[in-house]
Amino acid sequence: MNRAAVSLFAGALLTAGLSLPALAGSHGGGDDAHDDYADKALFIVTSDSLQTQGMAMILANAMREQGTTPHILLCDAAGELAIEGYESETELGPRGVKPEGLMQMMMGEGAGVDVCAIYLPNTDYEEGDLREGVGVAAPGPMAEMMRDPAIPVFSF
Repeated sequence: MNRAAVSLFAGALLTAGLSLPALAGSHGGGDDAHDDYADKALFIVTSDSLQTQGMAMILANAMREQGTTPHILLCDAAGELAIEGYESETELGPRGVKPEGLMQMMMGEGAGVDVCAIYLPNTDYEEGDLREGVGVAAPGPMAEMMRDPAIPVFSF
């Protein structure tokens, strides 16, 4: 890249960096239709990987600490996290946490947790096997959350 192109690119980045926060601060004012979901995020976790499950919970918790209310949808192998008595085999470093421990802590702070509607009928578990506070997702409300442009959706 020549010097003029680098200067132009740097100027564009600086302009974007200065204007994007201002746009973000003015976005959404007065739109009552999205107020219920204004500070929510949906985390769909399906992976059986301990690190992937852990990172999903770490990021959901970080967003919670920044003012977002996470809603966690557990499907497929990740549904095990919702089962009372389930414990991950190992703790994740460097703090020695387990995904289900972070999830339960967030539930105590207002996070919603559900298993997918088809999880229980396709396993040996029943609704009574779920941890206290974990629900069974209904497709309609989940679809509403997923369609709402104000709610970011993250899949792990």
